[in-house]
Amino acid sequence: MTSSKPRLMDPETAVKTNSLSRKFGDLHAVKSLDITIERGDICGFIGPNGAGKTTTLKMLSTLLKPSSGSAKVFGYNVEANPAEVRRLVGYMPDQFGLYRDMVAGEYLDFFAAAYGLASAERRTIIGDVLELTDLKDKKEVPITALSRGMQQRLSLARVLVHDPELLLLDEPASGLDPRARIEIRALLTELSNMEKTIFISSHILTELAQMCNKVVIIEQGEVLFAGTVEALYEKLAPQIVVQIQVKENADRAEEVLKQTAQVESTERDEDSFTVTLVADEEDAAFLATRLIEAGIPLLSFTPEKAHLEDAFMRITEGKVS
Repeated sequence: MTSSKPRLMDPETAVKTNSLSRKFGDLHAVKSLDITIERGDICGFIGPNGAGKTTTLKMLSTLLKPSSGSAKVFGYNVEANPAEVRRLVGYMPDQFGLYRDMVAGEYLDFFAAAYGLASAERRTIIGDVLELTDLKDKKEVPITALSRGMQQRLSLARVLVHDPELLLLDEPASGLDPRARIEIRALLTELSNMEKTIFISSHILTELAQMCNKVVIIEQGEVLFAGTVEALYEKLAPQIVVQIQVKENADRAEEVLKQTAQVESTERDEDSFTVTLVADEEDAAFLATRLIEAGIPLLSFTPEKAHLEDAFMRITEGKVS
């Protein structure tokens, strides 16, 4: 076995699927999946539980064979060239088994050896990935003594020992506390800066929005959207939501808002309002003018940007296969 990576057949396209499908008996877990992920992308993979995300990641990592269709990783077909694909991919499952009778360094050495890395090379690489994941001082610590967040980072370090081009991460922040999630997010950003391509499944949409330049939304095994975050917002033509706080005359403000044709809904909390404008409204400034002309002084008037959670809720229906 050799540790060298294969030459990239398609250096610019990390993932390309064509009608990729997977059935389990009568259950169609993934249906005619067509997605493209370019080299260097951080692509968020979003969908309800049971949507087909894990099945897709397993097919891309060669752990499951497609029922039909095809998938390529940097030009290599996952069925025809599984050995080459495995050299280029690092897969981190949502549930993983850590070898709990090992220390952290031993664990990484085991997997590096499985990839055919020589002893001297393993020592160097293990030191590098431990430093990258901020676990250098945990090399001799038993895995059972590591916190949940540290175990997640160790699992990610394991994914990196063979220096993969594409990282397939299935819920890497699952079960972590806020600090550990921030640390994982910072690590993924650093990996992106190292020109790694990342395809990441997560339910924490706010964090995906901060990291990703592309998203794939899937439901019942079918892609509902695949493209840039900006294109998603444009496609949905999100409504404008404005947060308003008035200094006084809150009752009068509520009356004015309810009488304004462009206002679709108004939620009030004492002197604060959350106002949703109709979908084709492009500018909320007129609303501030209308309130001021009605003699209502404003403490704040803040149009909100579209959020990934809003887009997800509007494009999906919560169905599962």
